[in-house]
Amino acid sequence: MRKGFLLLAALSGFMSVALGAFGAHGLKQIASPEMIAIFNLGVEYQFYHTFALIVVAFAGHWFTSRLLDWAGYLFIVGIVLFSGSLYLYSILGTKWTGPITPIGGFCFLIGWLLIALAVWRDRVVELDD
Repeated sequence: MRKGFLLLAALSGFMSVALGAFGAHGLKQIASPEMIAIFNLGVEYQFYHTFALIVVAFAGHWFTSRLLDWAGYLFIVGIVLFSGSLYLYSILGTKWTGPITPIGGFCFLIGWLLIALAVWRDRVVELDD
């Protein structure tokens, strides 16, 4: 098991819930409904990729590929760039973060492809095991 990824997933999950609560309650005071929707998109993608980090953490039981480590790193970078840029934009109105968001999304995409590649290369997965 990759314990570091599991630890980061736990912290990211905590942050996702806390930020989601802030978005649902505290953000109403300072942001428009459109900005709240953007903030919530960041929370949603952070939560999805928190679960992806959990998958990476436990995938070591079935796969030994370093591609899984790279997938985990890319998910972390994706959370910071994609979700982080949406948080900054929705709260502070920082338009310079706009070009950063797709870079984070690209990290997510490559991370998922690396998991698929790790599974495809290993070919040890049996449904009976």
